[in-house]
Amino acid sequence: MRVVLISEVAPAVEGLAALLRAEGHDPVALLCVRHDPARYTGLEELVRSAPPEADVVMPGSRDRIAALLRHFAPDLALCLGFPWKIPPEALAVPRHGIVNGHPSLLPRYRGPSPVAWAIRNGENEVGFTFHYMDAALDTGNILAQERVPLGDEHGWEELTPKLATAVGNLLPRVLERVERGDAGEPQNESEASYFRPFEPEYAWIDWSCSVDEIARQVRAWCFFSAGTADRGALATIDGETVRVLRVSREPATGCRAMTCADGTLWIVETEAA
Repeated sequence: MRVVLISEVAPAVEGLAALLRAEGHDPVALLCVRHDPARYTGLEELVRSAPPEADVVMPGSRDRIAALLRHFAPDLALCLGFPWKIPPEALAVPRHGIVNGHPSLLPRYRGPSPVAWAIRNGENEVGFTFHYMDAALDTGNILAQERVPLGDEHGWEELTPKLATAVGNLLPRVLERVERGDAGEPQNESEASYFRPFEPEYAWIDWSCSVDEIARQVRAWCFFSAGTADRGALATIDGETVRVLRVSREPATGCRAMTCADGTLWIVETEAA
């Protein structure tokens, strides 16, 4: 199949292109948008991650996506990590539609920041789902999914290897189903949940909360993907506002101890807010 990749995530583009080639398919283009420093980093790295034989195209608006896709006559488009909702006209261009990769066990945790919300809610696993895109968000028929356990990850660089393993396990089966025209399974709406961006007040740490709540808050913000302008977890320490990136439940030499409702947390890593 001729496949257009739609992504803003350089490692995903590189990995998906390799998996496609291994399965005998042809990644013909990368469709991305202009650099958005509030959500993604490294446009130069993203462009370099595209297969050397593939064109890189950047639509100026959503209504340009369909025309650009038509140029490549794709059998399939494969989307992972893209900030725009793709319009129905564009969804209809590839012969087999557009398949999206979403880091949750759909229909649970629909929305832009599923991992962050799963951590905030105290889940011990996330997941990865490949599904057909339709006019709504994260609601299309499911092609394959896999559970991914959560440990003590504090950022995408720590969780991505687990997700990449799931993608590698799932994608061959997904491509086989797509190629034979399999429509996938409808999502069970009775199990669906959708989570919007965190509320502004959640950006600030309230040290009167429990150790567990604050530890989850710090970790959750490390995975929040809807912009950085109001990103937490924020705290004022010695008169300075900082973003707390990592805390420890165990005493840590040289780290600031903070008293919480039911115990103590040690601030291990911060950055200027």
